[in-house]
Amino acid sequence: MNKQNSTDTTPTRIALAVEYDGSAFCGWQRQQSPELPTVQAALEGALSQVADSPIKTTCAGRTDTGVHATCQVVHFDCAIDRGNKAWTRGVNSLLPAAIRVLWSKQVDPEFHARFAATARRYMYVIYCSESASALLAGKLCHVRQKLDVDAMHEAAQFLLGEQDFSAFRAAGCQSNSPNREVFATSVSRRGDLCLFDIRANAFLQHMVRNITGALISIGRGEQSPQWIGELLVGKDRTQAGVAAVPDGLYLMQVDYPEQFGLPNTSRLPLILGPA
Repeated sequence: MNKQNSTDTTPTRIALAVEYDGSAFCGWQRQQSPELPTVQAALEGALSQVADSPIKTTCAGRTDTGVHATCQVVHFDCAIDRGNKAWTRGVNSLLPAAIRVLWSKQVDPEFHARFAATARRYMYVIYCSESASALLAGKLCHVRQKLDVDAMHEAAQFLLGEQDFSAFRAAGCQSNSPNREVFATSVSRRGDLCLFDIRANAFLQHMVRNITGALISIGRGEQSPQWIGELLVGKDRTQAGVAAVPDGLYLMQVDYPEQFGLPNTSRLPLILGPA
């Protein structure tokens, strides 16, 4: 990428990967009330100090209150690229401990964290145990009994392909279309943890949590795996059961075309231990 000359007033576009614990925040998006803490507001405050000018960020996917990210991708424009050390170590020194910048990269002006993304991947973590975890409170969903992971995995395969996901769409969702394309999905077990992994071109508001709530019902034996298919055909959110809590949800990967040269954005939640 060519260096800007002294007369070039075109802003520099920077991409960042950000990890955060969403437990203490009212979601990603900045709120009108400054009393409500958000990830975006905290990040923009730190970036603005380093840039010495107001910074506004755009993210790959807005996460809700209590939802976490192991690798959220954002972009912003500034007059000068302060360099990787400033955008990582410098910004991290100004952020609360629950937010960390993982890497930064100067990108072409046409890069857009949201619209250039080709896929997003979420993982939902369920802890199956009689007692909840004291150490991982707010980091996972607790279910008291063992779940039938095989039945849940079978059910999740009904989600594949491009479909109308109205049955799993929040009432307040503002998307113009309920259609999304799911590229891959699985449910697996790791010790006492049940992991729901889903990758799609994009997601509707509360879509993953609503699907997870239905899968938990199937794992408990309350519904058959075919129920997911029936819900998709019926397109009725009121028939799909209760949404899973936000605690266990992680945005863990965002994919972009190779032309942008971004580092690998896939990061498993640390609570899972070694990959």
